[in-house]
Parts: sequence; C-alpha cells; structure tokens
Amino acid sequence: MNIKAVAKLAKVSTATVSRTINGTARVSPRTEERVRRAIATLNFYPDTNARALGSGRSHLFGLIISDITNPFFPEIVKAFEDIAITHDREVLVANTNYDPERMKICVTRMLQRKVDGVAILTSEMDPTLIEVFSRRHIPLVFLDADSAGPGVSSLQVDYAAGVRAAMRHLIGLGHRRIAFIAGPQRLGTARDRLRAFKAMQSSAKLARDLHLIETANHCVDGGHDAMLRILDASRATTRPTAVLASNDLSAIGAMGALHERRLRIPEDISVIGFDDIQLSAFTMPSLSTVSVPRAELAKAAFRALLGARSGGPTTLAEGERYPIHTALIPRNSTGPVPKTTRKSH
Repeated sequence: MNIKAVAKLAKVSTATVSRTINGTARVSPRTEERVRRAIATLNFYPDTNARALGSGRSHLFGLIISDITNPFFPEIVKAFEDIAITHDREVLVANTNYDPERMKICVTRMLQRKVDGVAILTSEMDPTLIEVFSRRHIPLVFLDADSAGPGVSSLQVDYAAGVRAAMRHLIGLGHRRIAFIAGPQRLGTARDRLRAFKAMQSSAKLARDLHLIETANHCVDGGHDAMLRILDASRATTRPTAVLASNDLSAIGAMGALHERRLRIPEDISVIGFDDIQLSAFTMPSLSTVSVPRAELAKAAFRALLGARSGGPTTLAEGERYPIHTALIPRNSTGPVPKTTRKSH
C-alpha cells in the first residue's frame, strides 16, 4: 500500500495527501477528512523518515527525565505521550539516571533523530549542552531552570510553598520537633526544599538539633536509612514527633524504618512526603504529602514546544517562566503530637 492508492481513493493528488500527512500547507477540512478516511480504510502507515525529509520536521519531541524507576517520572511521561498522540506527534524518551555522561548520550540521540523540540524535565542540565540545541534552533523547555530566554522556557515548581504548607500542617497538629529527610544536595530542587525547611524551623522557632536533618538519595532505601540515623541519634525524650521527607519515596522508606522500630504512624510519629505519587495513597497508613501536578507539568511543557514550532497560541510562551503550584494532601500518616510529649512543648 502506498500514497498513490490513498490519493486515488480520496480522489485527490498525491501532493495533497503529502500536505495532509506532513502539515506543510493548508488543506481544506473537507479534503483532509477524505484523506484521513482513505488512510484509515487502507490501513496506510506513513513512513515517518520520509515524512521528516519532505517537511523538514520529524514531528518528534524529546523528553529527558532523571529516573525512570521513580514513579514521579513515568506519570509525567504518560501525560506527555497522551497529549502528543492527540497532536499527531511522537515522543523519544531518555533517562539520565542523574549521570552527566549519560545526559550527553541522551542529547546525542535527540540530535541524531532530529527532534523538533526537547522537554528536559531533570533537575540539572549542563549549559554547554543547551548551546548545542540553541545552535540548531531546537526549542527547549526546562523544569526549574534558573532562567528562561530565547528558545528556552522554564516550568517553575514552587517547592518552598509546598514545604511551608507541610510544615504549617504539622505545626497546626502541635508538632515542634520536626525532622527532615533531605534529597541529594547536588540537585537544586533538593537544596530549595532544605532551605525552605530551615527557614520554617527558624520562623516558627522549632527545635533545631543537628540530628533532625539527614540527607538521603530520594529513593526508598535512602529514606529508610536516614530515618534510622535520626532515631539512633535521639533519645526517646528528644525523638522527633514528625518527619517531613523531600520526596514520597524517601517518606515511604522512613515509614518502613519506623515500623521496624515498632513506632506507630501517626500515634508515635507523623510522616509527610512530597510529590503525591500514586502509590502514596495506598501505603499503610496512607501518606500525607504535597502534590506536584505532573499532568499539568507535562501539558505545559508539550504546549510550549508545540507553540514554539508552529508559531501558534500556547499556554506557555517561548522564553516564559511558568509557575507550577503545589498543594497539601493530608491523609492518615499525620496526626496530633503524641500526648506524652505535649507537656514539654
């Protein structure tokens, strides 16, 4: 089956079929409908490589993420692919695993496939790699980039507001000794969350013992080990009554450590995470957390790339910084400060 058969069935020229498939020129809605119907009837699958050569575009967007094993990222990938399908675009997904060398490989793959734009939803990006895309006039969308500019847009998650909301929730429940499991400090987003936690410690005049803060790796095992270190460094009288984790996987690991030490959640200690991955609603007890709306993130990133390539209207203009707001999701892992510690607070 070839393009000539489609043209014959639709009663149009092969050039019209090509224009419809490639979107290189305007075709009337009625003609486009006839071509699309003929394509469906004949089960015709256009050669995407030939399509790219004919139009100068690959109709392919790149999506670079940090860690495919972290449920936060697959939910972004799904939302990005869902909207890409509705716009007749393909998605090339790459996973860096927080490795700068692997990031370079990902960028090379994107360039080899001649992507029309790239959403880089990782925590860090080498500026020299940005120049590689810029020289080729490939639009970029970043997650939490320091600045936006020509050809570069940025999605800005308000992590500090999320931490403040989580802390106010715990303080409202009477907690004054609140521990924090921070993420890897090489990541700017993890540093932002730690800074926000320390600022709330200071402004609310909370306990500020050094052992109340431990750094982990944003994975379950890291959260587990960090929670054990916090417990081992404190006596029963100085044990934190609540713990906030930099992400949900760390919080879930912390919950495992608390169960091992036969501490009840939330009766003995409250736990709250960050991200609101799908799993967090199904832990025992369900995890209180701060939601980062992944679907909104993915849609904003895609529309920015689409608008930059088409010149059409978009929810995120090229070079714009777009805020992504967080929201507190209280569940069953947080509760009032234990009665035995109330007098001391």
